Amino acid sequence: MRQNNTKKLLPHFAIFLALVTSNMAMAAEVDHREFEATLHVPYKADAKAVAAKTEARTFTLEFDYPHVLKAQDINWRVELVSPSGAVVQQWQGVQRLFKKKVSLNVRWNGRADTISTPDGMYQVRMHAVAHDAPATGVADTSAAAIEQALAAGGDDVVEQSWDLALGKTAAPAMPPFQALKTAKSGAVGSQMAPAGMVTQQSAPALGALPYTVYFANLHTQTNHSDGGSPVTSCSGATAPLSTPFGPSDAFLYAKNRGLDILMTSEHNHMYDGSSSTNAAANPATAKALYQSGLTAAADFNAANPNFLAVYGMEWGVINNGGHLNIFNSNELLGWEYNGSGQLLADTFTDKPDYAGLYTLMRQRGVIGQFNHPSTSGQFLVNGVALGYSADGDQAMAMCEILNTSAFSTNTTETETGRSTYEGACKKALEAGFHVAFATNQDNHCANWGASYTNRTGILIPNGTPLTQASFIAALKARRAFATMDKTSQLILTANGRIMGERFVNTGPLNLVANFASTSGKTVSTVSIVEGVPGRNGTATELSNTATTSFTPAAGEHYYYAKITQNDGNILWSAPVWVTQGSGSGDTVQPTVSAGESGTTGNITLSASASDNVGVTNVEFYIDGVLKASSNVAPYSASVDSTTLADGSHSLVAKAYDAAGNVGTSTAVSFTTSNPPASDTVAPNVTASESGSSDTVTFSAAATDNVGVTKVEFYVDGALKGTDTAAPYSMSYDSKTLSNASHALTAKAFDAAGNSKLSTAVNFTVNNPVVAQLMLNPGFESGAASWTATSGVITSDASQAGHAGTWKAWLNGYGAVRTDSVYQQKLIPSTVTSATLKFWLKIVSAETTTTNAYDTLKVQVRSSTGAVLATLATYSNLNKGTTFLEKSFDLTAYKGQTVRIYFEGIEGSTVATSFIVDDVTLTTAQ
Repeated sequence: MRQNNTKKLLPHFAIFLALVTSNMAMAAEVDHREFEATLHVPYKADAKAVAAKTEARTFTLEFDYPHVLKAQDINWRVELVSPSGAVVQQWQGVQRLFKKKVSLNVRWNGRADTISTPDGMYQVRMHAVAHDAPATGVADTSAAAIEQALAAGGDDVVEQSWDLALGKTAAPAMPPFQALKTAKSGAVGSQMAPAGMVTQQSAPALGALPYTVYFANLHTQTNHSDGGSPVTSCSGATAPLSTPFGPSDAFLYAKNRGLDILMTSEHNHMYDGSSSTNAAANPATAKALYQSGLTAAADFNAANPNFLAVYGMEWGVINNGGHLNIFNSNELLGWEYNGSGQLLADTFTDKPDYAGLYTLMRQRGVIGQFNHPSTSGQFLVNGVALGYSADGDQAMAMCEILNTSAFSTNTTETETGRSTYEGACKKALEAGFHVAFATNQDNHCANWGASYTNRTGILIPNGTPLTQASFIAALKARRAFATMDKTSQLILTANGRIMGERFVNTGPLNLVANFASTSGKTVSTVSIVEGVPGRNGTATELSNTATTSFTPAAGEHYYYAKITQNDGNILWSAPVWVTQGSGSGDTVQPTVSAGESGTTGNITLSASASDNVGVTNVEFYIDGVLKASSNVAPYSASVDSTTLADGSHSLVAKAYDAAGNVGTSTAVSFTTSNPPASDTVAPNVTASESGSSDTVTFSAAATDNVGVTKVEFYVDGALKGTDTAAPYSMSYDSKTLSNASHALTAKAFDAAGNSKLSTAVNFTVNNPVVAQLMLNPGFESGAASWTATSGVITSDASQAGHAGTWKAWLNGYGAVRTDSVYQQKLIPSTVTSATLKFWLKIVSAETTTTNAYDTLKVQVRSSTGAVLATLATYSNLNKGTTFLEKSFDLTAYKGQTVRIYFEGIEGSTVATSFIVDDVTLTTAQ
């Protein structure tokens, strides 16, 4: 038995762990500091509690505050609320928190504690707020102090609530509804499609609406930012770009776990390899990484037509910011610059400027999702949290209403750490945003879509292929629902119109919450929620029945359905938005005509509108896009002509009355002609290249009558990098190019936007062809391809390998013993170099600093075992706590069959272990 050297190694490990922890803290940004609180409530009591007739439960509270600088006292309160809204029991306390996540349990003994608890649907509600711990270190835990802290917390108080079923509850009446087809229920082109079928099509859903449901997880990370850690070692934030698993791994994993759509949403400011700003970063590398992600998604989709891989970014920061997904941007957007003043992104977007971001997104047709939104301090527009803008309304299509723990390692879909954001999503709706709901997993570990059963259901018309285009079209139509159960569906209809629609209504409105479960789940509660867009008020429950018929008040409304299943899982429909007429019988449309004046600068849009009762609003559309509106006569608006392309345009005005009737004008053509910039002279530029292998240099000589602002370098037409300062040049890894002739061009720009492309310069790449000869180099296939003495090749966990689980562990017994391991290889005679590399860690209980009692020899032997050379000898004198890489030149043995031989010889009494891993023999020719 090998002796355990743990005690001797503990001081070294403690130092190492401290260094790692310190570096992790240094890497994290203040931008990601946010108090997090979650509540887990068992929906039903376990069998023992039911049998005892107490129906007791344990509620779990989890608190975390990543990267906080001071110890925090968390003041919390948990309430049990009856079906009538009365608080029947309350718990409260103060929890000290600093650096580590904390969890605490609140035990409710059920009816043994609270006698007057009739059967029904209860709610467990948590409020929690964090503040700096007092300098004395002693928290005031009195009930009055806790209530005062919660009252003073304002919008910073985290609130969560979950249903709790007690005894027998009456199930609401539900309308009959045939579940819509899904990609896994036999739709043509699904995973059950005939062999050779390459296009995913949707089959009709019999007796239901003409859509197919595709289940998605729209919020995950990989090693393109700070995700992709193996579940066996994933415990928290990792350094960006440092983990083994990337987008292609995530797409394959999600596909194999039954998802139809996965989005990898990488943090936009981590493409420089840092969670802060890397002053030494190369912008070309950052931009190329984003493009590689788009390519990975496109390639995966081409090879897997029954799945949609979506690649995009999670833009922004949490603290004084707000994360949002951008689904369909072909460019990386960001605000960071390196030490040379180069933007580490394709397009600049200012970190705090959400209004500006929304405008850019709207202009580019890009759409987004509010990720884990907070009701305060995030998505500020004009200083207002979740502030509305017309551009933001067009750009933001989704709001994440629930997600699971970002660092969950669960792979059995049973994660209990979940957070809800319904309050923030309601606030967005009340502000005027037209958003559907999503529920995602925010996976940072390599368990994409596997931590829980929650999904976002995307509705795509039957007969339409599942593509990026049809997916984006569904999001733009807000045709989606959020479900905690991947086997259940919730579709809200309003007078036969489907959720996501916006329409004008007169007379009664019939809302129907259509629910279906393919796993036999039933409905415990239904809630129809009503609000007013743009009111900035509070949404309320309209009814608790699945079918609700009524006549709304005149004006704007939104409605969505929320259902709790008999297992406690919740579903949310997308809203419908209804403009209700006054009900006065007014069916006369306003009459309206449009006019325009000006061709440059601020042009004027005008309309003449009249109605038999009265015009309430006029909207102006240019080329079909809403540009402005006016609700006061004379109806007019001003538009900057530079926001329009030079040439002919079409203006249409729409007039509305209080009954919701709409009149549309005849189109009016007009022309814009913006004056050209005073500088119309393009720069002059020539390109040159030096080097043919390894790192090569691209250079450009560029001049301009005013000044050159940047030079872009293209190889074979593909952008490889940018330099904004003379002398214009960049270093490039030629190994990313094939060994062949290539064409370099340089494109120079000036401040006026003039540009010129240089004449192509041909250059040749001639990198050595590298081959790695060793088989099973990391021993992960056990003893395959190796010859070793007994027990040397092992997965024994008491000594970790350099990478993976297996390694070669020689000696370590504290007794006289000789161990060996070798692999025999032919080194081709045609190679120009041959390099042996391996990783070695020596762990020893020997205390001597002068005597080499135990040794490891690294040798080259002939095919018959004769020693040709001893490359190195290591001993207990070389002991340490980490693996070190060793390298030797074996070029002298080309054309020979040799054994790469490790021989460990151990003396008596005191143990020395030689751990060898990741052995490579690399040749070049």
